[in-house]
Amino acid sequence: MKSFLRFLCLAMLMIALIPDVARPALSQENSAEQSEEATPKFLPPAYEAQMMRLAEILGALHYLRDLCKADEDQLWREQMQQLIEMEDPSEVRKAQLTARFNQGFRGFREIYRECTDSAIEANNRYITEGGKISAEIPSRYGR
Repeated sequence: MKSFLRFLCLAMLMIALIPDVARPALSQENSAEQSEEATPKFLPPAYEAQMMRLAEILGALHYLRDLCKADEDQLWREQMQQLIEMEDPSEVRKAQLTARFNQGFRGFREIYRECTDSAIEANNRYITEGGKISAEIPSRYGR
């Protein structure tokens, strides 16, 4: 059952690796402002909140799975790296996603020093939530 759950989670995370759908900001007031700004402004994707949460979950799983000896090496960090590569975010958004990953990692590192029943429960809940988010993003916002 654990192997199936792990496979399902990984499959759902891979589904989440969809390209960023950036939309231009509302038209600017005057053309003088447009010429001053070389870089166009973009709104974040509609699924931004879910992406940030997914990044946080991946960070938490990276810590918890290693703590509980899941023997997955850098799997969750690699998943996060693939997510960033597929999103191809701006530098600011990339920094935000990375910060959320680190927040998830550090949050659990501050609480858990050993694998406890509570850590295992948190791990299981995050696997479930990450799978749901990974399925929701492409089904709700996919093209």
